[in-house]
Amino acid sequence: MAALPARVLFGAAYYHEYTPAYDPELRPDERLKTDLDLMAEANFTVIRVGESVWSTWEPSSGRFDLDWLQPVLDGAHERGISVILGTPTYAVPPWLARQYPEITGERRTGERIGWGARQEVDFTHPAFRFHAERVIRKIVARYADHPAVIGWQVDNEPGLHLFHNHGVFQRFVDHLREKYGDVETLNREWGLVYWSHRLSTWADLWTPDGNEQPQYDVAWREFQARQVTEFIGWQADIVREYAQDGQFVTTCISYTRQGVQDDEMSDRLDIASGNPYYDMQDGLLLPDPTPDEHEQVWKTTGVWSMYQTADWMFSSRQQPFLVTETNANSIGFAWDNRPGYDGQWRQAAWAHVARGARMIEYWQWQTLRFGAETYWGGVLPHSGQPGRTYGELARLGAEFDKAGPLVAGLDPDADITMVYSMPSKWLMQKYPPLSKPNGEPDPAAYHRIFDPFYRGAFDAGRQVRIVHARQLHDPSGQREGMAADEAVRRHPVLVAPALYMVDDATLDWLAAYAHAGGHLVLGPRTAYADHEARARTEPAPGRLTEAAGVRYDEFSNLTHDVPVRVEPGGSLKAAGDATATHWIECLTAVDADVLASYDHPHFGRWPAVTTRRHGAGRITCVGTVPGRDLARTLADWLTPATRSGWQGLPASVTATTGVSPDGRRVHIVHNWSWESARAQAPVDLADVLTDDAVPAGAVLDLGPWDVRVLVSTDSTD
Repeated sequence: MAALPARVLFGAAYYHEYTPAYDPELRPDERLKTDLDLMAEANFTVIRVGESVWSTWEPSSGRFDLDWLQPVLDGAHERGISVILGTPTYAVPPWLARQYPEITGERRTGERIGWGARQEVDFTHPAFRFHAERVIRKIVARYADHPAVIGWQVDNEPGLHLFHNHGVFQRFVDHLREKYGDVETLNREWGLVYWSHRLSTWADLWTPDGNEQPQYDVAWREFQARQVTEFIGWQADIVREYAQDGQFVTTCISYTRQGVQDDEMSDRLDIASGNPYYDMQDGLLLPDPTPDEHEQVWKTTGVWSMYQTADWMFSSRQQPFLVTETNANSIGFAWDNRPGYDGQWRQAAWAHVARGARMIEYWQWQTLRFGAETYWGGVLPHSGQPGRTYGELARLGAEFDKAGPLVAGLDPDADITMVYSMPSKWLMQKYPPLSKPNGEPDPAAYHRIFDPFYRGAFDAGRQVRIVHARQLHDPSGQREGMAADEAVRRHPVLVAPALYMVDDATLDWLAAYAHAGGHLVLGPRTAYADHEARARTEPAPGRLTEAAGVRYDEFSNLTHDVPVRVEPGGSLKAAGDATATHWIECLTAVDADVLASYDHPHFGRWPAVTTRRHGAGRITCVGTVPGRDLARTLADWLTPATRSGWQGLPASVTATTGVSPDGRRVHIVHNWSWESARAQAPVDLADVLTDDAVPAGAVLDLGPWDVRVLVSTDSTD
């Protein structure tokens, strides 16, 4: 990976080109000097520029204006501020749309997306590619050797739409032909005998608009994600032709975009980058008042969900990452304005750094006075004058400057590793196993199963690592997998909920992992279908029935929560209000110990949780979506001791730990509350920001919405 500065990069997206529209009587050079001086005073070390204004770079076809950015880069460099320069391909200029109407994206076959927003273009179309490549080459060639430029962002939040254009569909057919060879193989693999869908020729394949066949849907979603990955990789390769040694190439990912497969796309880049947005104010309160049914979308609610997003960003490459956009002030819409309470900017930034962020960059520097995002608050308000947000961030900038290289690129600790399956999520978005409270299918079903296990671990004070299934074992051979014994060392507890679509080889790998000494936890719907989303013919959980010591062939949705009782004398401790939610798999314990059962006249005949020794390890089956108390109890049982070493923390306090690049252990302790709190240091520590010594056993005082950054002085920690 390209070298990054040896400190946490800190800054904002900056669009100086908008200045004349803010105030026609204001001299842009005066505003530029004011802005850059304010940034330097707040210890900003990076800005992102240029990615939103193709029509400024190229006002008409073939007529380029490249010099307008020079004063911004020069001024930034004079103040020691680095620059990430973006390619402007996500926002097409009107002249291109007018001259080539055929590049318009189609959200359904023949239904064109209207112009006037962004990302309305079929980025696979040759006409678009020609003009995109031309402007990319012009910009990168012009500024690649500028000393302020440390990296390149190609495009912006890709994957917004699934394109149904004719050319895209024909490439999909070509892809299937290459993968399956002939239509008879496709007929067999997809089960197209059903409802008379057998193909006689490739020309028989129907467009996806009315499709109801799961095998088709998963293949279509996978193909769409591959188009996005190819597009981003294509741009990255062009940029690398000009980029200087040490400059990195990335893109900013909105992780819930439907066309994104973040791990595969990040393979084409030097470092993963993401745009985590989250509710502030009471959305960051602990204990967490967020109801379990709250849907987490492009922005999250709840401290646990903000941490989960950070862990998801780390998972893309299993490496530290960049935060390319995040909350500056209010986010979203004119009707939803909730800027943070004092201290919350510090808390969120340090939480991301604790989970591996190497950059915190806000969107954006000054709040827009026009456009769709007029009320998406920036570091400066509409007036352009520094206010409370600027003051909060200036304090944070001074802290990052004080902490220096110690916290740049932490390797975050994990007590529990969770396996993420993008194909399973895609399938459950269209064919969800769960319903909403009103009985309608719930397209968020995958996360309804996955999230309670993560949230339970968070509530128990455990830290989580997320790993994509193919990062453990990739049967395609495109990515080097991990030996089972190595996985045991790195991931001693591996939780796999909702891993519905999974091939035989990966299931065999999971069994080998447990046999080698790992603790494998199987959650609802795991191992039920094969790599083509076909239900397996053997009893569930598929090829793991013998190793797990359980089997089932019946399951049920739940219309209300069912109490769960812990078996007396078992190793699982009683939970406060243990419940089963959403789903029950009717497990039969063939050769496994029962840890918990349902307190119900019908479901009580089946265990809720079982466990069995397998070789040197263990396989535990959780046959339901655990309620919050049961999920927390399971996390306590899976990992009796936390990696962080912090114990007895108040409900509003979290302790997050990781290893600095120089090998020292860093402890970041938060108080997510209006009330002051206290915590006892587990080892000898030093406060990174105040230089105060905190001996083992000393009481650490935390004010309202406070965060303390500590480093271990105990060589044994």
